[in-house]
Amino acid sequence: MRRMTLTAAWLALAAGAAWGQMPTAALAAGNAALQAGEADRALGILTALPTQGPGAAEAQNLICRVRYTLEQWDAAARACEQAVRLDPNSSIDHMWLGRALGEKASRASFLSAYSLGKRVRIEFERAVQLDPRNAGALSDLGQFYKDAPGIVGGGLDKAEAIAAQLEKVNAAKAYELRANIAMARKDYASAEQDLKESIAASQHAAEQWTVLASFYRSRRRWSDLDTAIQSCVSAAAREAHPGVALYDGAGVLMEARRNPGLAAKMLEDYLASSSLNEEGPAFVAHERLGRLKEQLGDAAGARREFAAAAAMAREFNPAQDSGI
Repeated sequence: MRRMTLTAAWLALAAGAAWGQMPTAALAAGNAALQAGEADRALGILTALPTQGPGAAEAQNLICRVRYTLEQWDAAARACEQAVRLDPNSSIDHMWLGRALGEKASRASFLSAYSLGKRVRIEFERAVQLDPRNAGALSDLGQFYKDAPGIVGGGLDKAEAIAAQLEKVNAAKAYELRANIAMARKDYASAEQDLKESIAASQHAAEQWTVLASFYRSRRRWSDLDTAIQSCVSAAAREAHPGVALYDGAGVLMEARRNPGLAAKMLEDYLASSSLNEEGPAFVAHERLGRLKEQLGDAAGARREFAAAAAMAREFNPAQDSGI
């Protein structure tokens, strides 16, 4: 066999290094596009990557999450299933697969929902098993136990056990889970107190104020809802990175059909902030803002917002928007 020359060896090594760097840079770019709400750009980057080899599992996870923001639950589940096949020991991949399957289950027929529900539980339990400090997976598993019937493995006692485990990782989310358990028991006084405790325990109080506001909306306590939303806005102004608090708070107001002017201002401030992320997709924010501007009589502004949404996510169908 002919020996590789030194020059050829160096070229091969350089090519290998470039191959290792290329997926890393592309993955970072794809994730940045996802967080910015640029679904089309994210998919263009991520679907061009190899489906095997370094970075392939992460690419599939990111594709799953882009599809999730687009509310394409089947496509999201397929991508996350591929991510789990490529990296079966990833807590994050199992968590996102559970989330996608959960959305499918919530829209399925009874028999399909039964089968999917069991898979959701398995994925969330596996995510927690792989990383007992994954707060997102713990919260998801606790919520599943709270919502699901016993026939697929649900139960309030199981949810309470998860809340105790979650408290060691994220006290604010543990209080929020306990509030949801209390609501399931129709103990609304305890639920309200737990949600107030979650605000006190959180490093991101603005977001927890929106959760309390949503509770008040469900109880039709309009004055308390208005106060909670104002507290959210005030807290967001104080926090360096308020996350999706303004986006979620605007959603609560839209659900309650209250104060469209304030809801529009909150979405505008969110879109202008450095806090854009996948939990509040920018293209959805633009589409909701367009609807609010229509309500407020700003037809030209509404058209601009709808055009901005379409430019970021051509596959998004606003009729599917389940947020409000």
